[in-house]
Amino acid sequence: MDKILVIDDSAVQIDFLCSILKNDYDITACQTAEEGLRTAKEGSFCLILLDVIMPDMDGFTVLKELKGTELTKSIPVILLTSLADIQYEERGLLLGAVDYVAKPFSPVIIKARVNTHIQLYHYQSQFKEQALVDELTGVPNRRRYEDVSAARWQEAARFGLPFSVCMFDIDKFKLYNDTFGHPAGDQVIATVARTVSAHFQRVTDLFARYGGEEFVAVFIGNSGQSAFSFLQAVRKSVEDLHIPHNSPVSKWVTISVGGVSVIPKTGDNYETCLKLADTMLYDAKRFGRNQVVWFDENKTHLREK
Repeated sequence: MDKILVIDDSAVQIDFLCSILKNDYDITACQTAEEGLRTAKEGSFCLILLDVIMPDMDGFTVLKELKGTELTKSIPVILLTSLADIQYEERGLLLGAVDYVAKPFSPVIIKARVNTHIQLYHYQSQFKEQALVDELTGVPNRRRYEDVSAARWQEAARFGLPFSVCMFDIDKFKLYNDTFGHPAGDQVIATVARTVSAHFQRVTDLFARYGGEEFVAVFIGNSGQSAFSFLQAVRKSVEDLHIPHNSPVSKWVTISVGGVSVIPKTGDNYETCLKLADTMLYDAKRFGRNQVVWFDENKTHLREK
């Protein structure tokens, strides 16, 4: 059942809205702006119904806070108010409200408005999700990687956790395409992506297609040695698929992996870390491919072979 948050200082108004919507939606109600803001950040709401006139903080201020916070900025907000002047409606819409309903309102009207905006929310969420997924492989795309990697880097810096980023490359992929054809090459990319992504199952893990036959992964909490051992198992799982290749590297399709583990501090540059991971991938290829090369938080080089 879709969840709706009602922020209104009037218990009577909350009871009225609940009586209209409770059969179709899961309603959470807050009678202060502060409680409403806190609850909005803690729950997974599809819509917020927000009163404009409240004693502790007016609805316009609450709306501005909601739209300026990462966790709540995408939640649609309908303003409910007795202020019927067009200037207030214009102000609310400019601040990011999706609708503006004047009191007293008809139960039929409020149900219709709520239903419309929840449907739009689901449609937009689905569209956004599809826009962040690579069509060929079904794994997150580069745009999604760029968003998530920045967030994970900040989390690691805030909590003092090890952060790892690694680059993957399918070995001698151009030779595979030239030998077996591009449709077969696409199938290999998709198969490798499914196999590798199956290893990244934690909520904080991200595995994404970086471009062409290249992939990237970020994860937090693992020491360099732990990350290195983990990626060795990932690399072997691809080789164990036994997809015929007959390249100078191996008779099977294989991958090379380069990565780095660090404990970032506030102000450190993520791009420097990514470039170092790319250098490790270059070394993995230079040393013969089908191997993992890592640079850990102690500035130690770890090489699989």
